[in-house]
Amino acid sequence: MQLTSKAPEKATLPSTPETLTLEVSGMKCAGCVRAVEQHLSANTGVLSANVNLATELATVTHKAGAVQPQQLLESLEELGFTGRLRSWSEQANAPASVTLVESPGEGPAIGIAAALVLLAGLGHLGKMGLPDVPLLSNMWVHWLLATLALVGPGREIFINGARSLWHNAPNMNTLVALGTGSAYWASTVALLFPRLDWECFFEEPVMLLGFILLGRTLEARARGKASAAIKALLNLQPPTAQVLSSASGADPQERPIEQVSPGDYLRVLPGEKIPVDGLVIAGESTVDESMLTGEPLPVTKRDGDTVTGASLNQTGMLTLQATRTGQDTTLAQIVALVEQAQSSKSKAQQLADQVAGYFTYGVMALATLTFSFWFLLGSRIWPPMGAMATLPAHAMHDHLMQSVATTSPLLFSLKIAIAILSIACPCALGLATPTAIIVGMGIGAERGILIRGSEALERIHRLTTVVFDKTGTLTQGQAVVTDVLGQDNEQTILRWAAAVEQGTTHPLARAIVRYAAQQQIELPTVEQFQVAPGGVQALVEGQSVSLGNLAWLEQHQICVGQAWQEQATTLAQAGKTPIYLAVAGQFLGLIAVFDSLKPEAKAVVEQLQCSGLQVRILTGDRLETALAIAQQLGISPSQVNAEVRPADKAEVIRELQQQGERVAMVGDGINDAPALAQADAGIALGSGTDVAVETGQIVLMRDDLRDVIRALHLSQATFDKIRANLFWAFGYNLLSIPVAAGVLYPAFGVLLSPSVAGLLMAFSSVSVVTSSLLLRRTQLDGI
Repeated sequence: MQLTSKAPEKATLPSTPETLTLEVSGMKCAGCVRAVEQHLSANTGVLSANVNLATELATVTHKAGAVQPQQLLESLEELGFTGRLRSWSEQANAPASVTLVESPGEGPAIGIAAALVLLAGLGHLGKMGLPDVPLLSNMWVHWLLATLALVGPGREIFINGARSLWHNAPNMNTLVALGTGSAYWASTVALLFPRLDWECFFEEPVMLLGFILLGRTLEARARGKASAAIKALLNLQPPTAQVLSSASGADPQERPIEQVSPGDYLRVLPGEKIPVDGLVIAGESTVDESMLTGEPLPVTKRDGDTVTGASLNQTGMLTLQATRTGQDTTLAQIVALVEQAQSSKSKAQQLADQVAGYFTYGVMALATLTFSFWFLLGSRIWPPMGAMATLPAHAMHDHLMQSVATTSPLLFSLKIAIAILSIACPCALGLATPTAIIVGMGIGAERGILIRGSEALERIHRLTTVVFDKTGTLTQGQAVVTDVLGQDNEQTILRWAAAVEQGTTHPLARAIVRYAAQQQIELPTVEQFQVAPGGVQALVEGQSVSLGNLAWLEQHQICVGQAWQEQATTLAQAGKTPIYLAVAGQFLGLIAVFDSLKPEAKAVVEQLQCSGLQVRILTGDRLETALAIAQQLGISPSQVNAEVRPADKAEVIRELQQQGERVAMVGDGINDAPALAQADAGIALGSGTDVAVETGQIVLMRDDLRDVIRALHLSQATFDKIRANLFWAFGYNLLSIPVAAGVLYPAFGVLLSPSVAGLLMAFSSVSVVTSSLLLRRTQLDGI
């Protein structure tokens, strides 16, 4: 045997999964959701599929390069649904696509159905003690009206229901089609063969279809209101931008927003919306950012400041350089985050979708068993004539209860089975979570509070502890230098310290650099700059300069005298942060920096404590400084973790969790990223959407601690609404289906007609959506 050598293949790293979003039309209930998810997941290369009934969006995660969108769209068409790929540019230019709206044919269909219901009703005036309309009281006219209803407004229902049944994924349309079809054909048989002595009830399929279409129309409009906030966000972006040829260009050219690229120069006049995220390079103006942050006061922008796309330029002309465009803008990231939240599912909703997947099968089986019971046994034990003969012959009674005085056991049993098919509602199960999340996330988006979906909601309502970072979170983040002490003069100490601090963006470092600039100190060139937890080090004019906390200096074998340590302790006890400076391995001096508390910090901490939550401080600052801050806020010293390195903050959170605490971490989203990710609920405060989106479950666009309270209130209210909706959705089916099956008939002689059952079914879906809309009345401001 001859051996052949083969060069070893290059090891390749696993590719990052990709995600695409599809708009899916034709879904009517949670059963459709489960069918679409299973069908999409069955495609080769697809890792997961998540479908939202309320927004009609399917989010598909797949292996990189393994799936073509057309492949997924074709698989949807096989199942009976239509889909299209969704991109950011289409989303920005067609915001109505974000939410479910009435299908093109739904408006005319409801109009035709309403006319047919009216004509069918006029044909039964005699039953209500009113004069008959001769033509409309003819049973062949009723047959014609029912036929028109089925082939007209009901055509799509029958096609979709049959196609879903064929693909082994029956849905709400399947139940409606079976119910209305059974009533129509039973009545047709009775009309063609009068000797059978059957009753014709053509009005039932007409009214059933009319009520269902009415319910769907009301439901679609309510769902449109639920998505109003996200639609308003998308409408904020202007369609065009004024692009300059250079920074000093004089003749701007108007271009579509999707043709703007990073680096382009833009001109924005007073009263215009800023088209993309950018950097001000000329001009000064006030900018209204309330549409993104909820902050009502305009912000002054001048040379060097950043601006956010979709905010409103108010008073002056600005020249910008675009920094982020398209799906990279803050607005696009907010929309993506909100949609991600809308597509998420709580554990309860996942259970509801699983139940709904088998729900239709169960309803059809129950209808068959119920029909068999009443036809073979029930109608013999409780005869239709005897049970109903004693009920009052009220004019409207025939419309609310079945008139069975002349009904044969076959039709009697059939009507009960049709009522079961008509009243069962998987739609409410599928809408319970997404509609509440759409409304809740929309409220948050309007106020600069972004919550990352159901998982975060489930965690937040069980919180026991809230942990705050100190610098920039509880404090202003605008530190000032208060003391410069040392073995050399103040100018020299500041010169060395500010030179090293130029290379970091920490708030305390910026304070030192800013103070040196105010003293008009010229800074030397810095080389070999290094940053590590606890301090910084660099080579300045040939000298090694170290700046940081005491542990940092001791780590580098630099001795700090006891007297200076006591001085630093005194400064720390006053709430200041002492920073040690050493040059050429020798201690040189101390710089004390003070960062005042935010005005609302104490009230926020008090309200959290009044809510039964523990409040802790987690900081890398000195213990004395942290204790001084804690004393001002009314936080017990035992609830303070100080001198904790950024890398160890996540371990502190983990230890609290191991003690049984459910922890929320509030931080800036950058230095606190590991702790935010470890916490049960990471709240990124005032850090935009970059790192915060990747780490926090809640992103607060404003630098306002009161938004922590508002976010917790909104999360709790949204989760409570989800639970209430699911309770109603399950409860409705558990109560209504037995009533439709005739459990009240033996004792009370009460049966629901198919048309009333259809009306109740439509009401159940509308009520769930309406319940979610009531979230907008939630009061978030508690301070």
